[in-house]
Amino acid sequence: MQESKSVVVGYDGSAQAAQAVRWAAVQAALRSRPLHLVHCSVWPELTDDLGPVPGVEGSGLARSAEVTVEEGVAHAEQAAPGVEVRTSLLIGWPREQLPKVSVGEELLVVGSRGIGGFLGLLVGSVSLDMAATAACPVAVIRSDENPDGPVVVAIDHSGATAALEDACTVAAATGATLVIVHVQHVPAGYRLLRDPVDVHPSAQSLLDSAVGTARELAPGITVESRLFTDTSVARAVLTASEGARLTVVGTKGYGLIKGTIGSTAHAVLHHANGPVLISRRNTTGQDIQDEP
Repeated sequence: MQESKSVVVGYDGSAQAAQAVRWAAVQAALRSRPLHLVHCSVWPELTDDLGPVPGVEGSGLARSAEVTVEEGVAHAEQAAPGVEVRTSLLIGWPREQLPKVSVGEELLVVGSRGIGGFLGLLVGSVSLDMAATAACPVAVIRSDENPDGPVVVAIDHSGATAALEDACTVAAATGATLVIVHVQHVPAGYRLLRDPVDVHPSAQSLLDSAVGTARELAPGITVESRLFTDTSVARAVLTASEGARLTVVGTKGYGLIKGTIGSTAHAVLHHANGPVLISRRNTTGQDIQDEP
């Protein structure tokens, strides 16, 4: 039986991953959770020549992997002195290993390694895979330009319970204002002549209910709500996320095609300026149906 949930972070030695480690370490400290730093090495699957080069101290693929782990720990300790850090050096591809490690954990954090500029897509394939297949909430860290901004969470007609819970956890831990966003979707070409509440009267009621739930989940935090009407849900959520320290969304990934998530979550992952948290719930490590 798992004694204490951890904040898990994948580290590969890149600048983006280092940023993810620092963000994850701070979250672990704020939540009083241990940080579990994971590095995945594929070299043992590709070659048996892992040892040092004769006469060259500290060389070799095996040692290189160990150094990467040590660097990751240093980043964590610098960002959050005193945080408890444990490490795992795993053999295999991150997209295969990280979902297994994430089972039953508090949060999985990964960096973004997209090729910015190519069709505007800024998130790498591993990050996208984790958002679709991990067994716990997934934070994808591209930048942290608004550390004092609010936590923004998007909810749909279902209320997006998991996303709201995750957003409340972050807001309570950081002391941030929580902004709950709901988007009324209207067909392209719809003339927005009426007050948005008149379009779907239940929309304001949905937001009011979510605000009440948030205040119960995280007493003491400041909670605000915003109602949008737009032909594009993703565009409205991205507009709301400007200046946010974190944007929280659910996903409509049904597991029918591995590595896929809902269109809104996909768009927010690729185009939001700051960290994005995809709310997921699972206990098996298999693909799941989650809230949008």
